[in-house]
Amino acid sequence: MAIETNEPAAKEKSLNFLEEIVKEAADRGVAIQTRFPPEPNGYLHIGHAKSICINFGLAQKYGGKCNLRFDDTNPTKEDVEYVDSIKRDIRWLGFDWALERYASDYFDQLYEWAKELIRKGLAYVDDQTQEQIREGRGTVSEPGKESPWRNRSAEENLDLFERMKAGEFADGEKVLRAKIDMAHPNMLFRDPIMYRIIHARHHRTGDKWCIYPMYDYAHGQSDSIEHITHSICTLEFDVHRPLYDWFIQALGIWPSHQYEFARLNLTYTMMSKRKLLKLVQEGAVMGWDDPRMPTICALRRKGYTPASVRAFAEMVGVAKRDNVIDLGKMEYCVREDLNKVAERRMAVLNPVKVTVTNYPEGKVEYFECVNNPEDPSAGTRQVPFSRELYIERDDFMENPPKKFFRLQPGGEVRLRYAYLIKCEEAVKDAEGNVVELRCTYDPQSGGGSSSDGRRVKGVIHWVSARHAFEAEIRLFNPLFTKENPDDCEEGQTWEDNLNPESMIVTKGWLEPSLAGAEPGRTFQFERVGYFCPDTDTTPGHPVFNRTVTLKDSWAKINK
Repeated sequence: MAIETNEPAAKEKSLNFLEEIVKEAADRGVAIQTRFPPEPNGYLHIGHAKSICINFGLAQKYGGKCNLRFDDTNPTKEDVEYVDSIKRDIRWLGFDWALERYASDYFDQLYEWAKELIRKGLAYVDDQTQEQIREGRGTVSEPGKESPWRNRSAEENLDLFERMKAGEFADGEKVLRAKIDMAHPNMLFRDPIMYRIIHARHHRTGDKWCIYPMYDYAHGQSDSIEHITHSICTLEFDVHRPLYDWFIQALGIWPSHQYEFARLNLTYTMMSKRKLLKLVQEGAVMGWDDPRMPTICALRRKGYTPASVRAFAEMVGVAKRDNVIDLGKMEYCVREDLNKVAERRMAVLNPVKVTVTNYPEGKVEYFECVNNPEDPSAGTRQVPFSRELYIERDDFMENPPKKFFRLQPGGEVRLRYAYLIKCEEAVKDAEGNVVELRCTYDPQSGGGSSSDGRRVKGVIHWVSARHAFEAEIRLFNPLFTKENPDDCEEGQTWEDNLNPESMIVTKGWLEPSLAGAEPGRTFQFERVGYFCPDTDTTPGHPVFNRTVTLKDSWAKINK
């Protein structure tokens, strides 16, 4: 039943600038067509996840389509492994593409268009080395120098370009450059390279080609071929947009247009694909899917949900200026989603033994425990109770401060879903460490409520020592000790900021219902945090990852 209120209706969330642009086009009857254009030279990270949500989300919201197009123009760095991982990540996030395309699908057309530019006098073959080209480009304050090969005839350039394609020249011996303006204030206009020679086998075209187009030449034309209405890129490509437009106008082809938004930067997180690759190659992490990495496959292994990643992308929004987002905001989104969907379980990570002295030896009874108080449809489970239990060591103090509502000598607590127990004695070893707590229980207090009306403030979790199983527990913290991993002291590198405590391996004792849990499911260990089975789990050696703590312990969300 609807609840009447005098409060004004909540305002509809305002559109970001990209939504406004796309909505305006859709309102004019434009068939919206976007694309997500990853390079298949590594694994996607959380920054790519934001771009995926924008490109696919906008097309979805405004009745359009989004293509997946791989920018596979550098065969020396690309692999089918990356292609497969990218497709898997996009589908995991909850999206699917209209068409699967590759820049290599258009190599023949791009080659013909390059010859057209040569014939128009807008491109030429240059014999200079990469170093000579770089030196001749000039500076922001000084114009560049024209190549001595800049004024070759169209006929000679066509002949040389065709011979480049035929494989007559070695890598680096020649390039094809656009002929624009060596004094242009935008450095990218100073005769940019369109094609370079690379004698390498391509993962799709094999040995057909030994010349490959550069991004600035291939990207806009590929967009044009697919009739991309909104080519959405991150902000670093804004200086590339005029060149994007120049190629399209010079060829007189379908006028796709580029729009830029601020890329995602996170505190304590490295987003450089090159540096992430170095971490993998040097063994600083367990691989691309190491839960400390910002890759989508790592977030999946760590126990993040697709819904939480999409919610995070929505929370940070779309901006026109680069900024750095607090890691705590992403963890907040993960907690918010997992609180609704994750089933509860009990696990003890730092145990102390509890012996319930007045509980019959050998007796086992089962208590009904709620799987998720946020979701009644999740049902319940039966958890065994016996004479010997484990509780968290931190849930007992011999000399507690005021308002310590857990277990203490002579004090009572409620065992979650089970009995009230009272601590009668703390047994210590020769060094004075508590090794066992001897307690008594109230037989009338079972099932989480006391029949005599007594109430206690403390409620703690537990597992039956007889039934719990031991698991390896991996506690993950940020991979870097500084908010900006590139912020280095003199004489240091970003690698010196790696956090030596980014992964702490310990043990835990878990309730039996967790036995056999497979990767892909995340659970809340009550009062401890959210955890999921790791892919390293093997028969006889269960491994669980901490997905996120119950409360923000690292980043400050409200900075």
